[in-house]
Amino acid sequence: QVRLVESGGGLAKPGGSLRLSCAASGFSFRDTPMSWARQVPGKDLEWVSGMTAISLDKYYTQAVKGRFTISRDNARNTLYLQMNNLKPEDTGYYYCVKGAYSYFDPAAERGRGTQVTVSS
Repeated sequence: QVRLVESGGGLAKPGGSLRLSCAASGFSFRDTPMSWARQVPGKDLEWVSGMTAISLDKYYTQAVKGRFTISRDNARNTLYLQMNNLKPEDTGYYYCVKGAYSYFDPAAERGRGTQVTVSS
């Protein structure tokens, strides 16, 4: 059974940082592309960042390029999203998504999410 559990969300000030983690189980994590998606208030879920499984290539939506960094630890079956220079528009629910790396697949399995709030 696939299980994805996000953590690390919380309240940050503009310009601050947060590091999200996603603990994965129930599938071969090291062989699976992974991504992060988010749902900001009033909008649909959107793809934020993704990472391939073998070549470890990283992809970002334009809005977060240069501020967010995706990474993975295959030994720990964990996906990360380091978020720096946070902006109020980054506020939303962040989800770990299995199986896609360059777009949001609404049919893909994802965790329950973790809330990120950026406010002064």
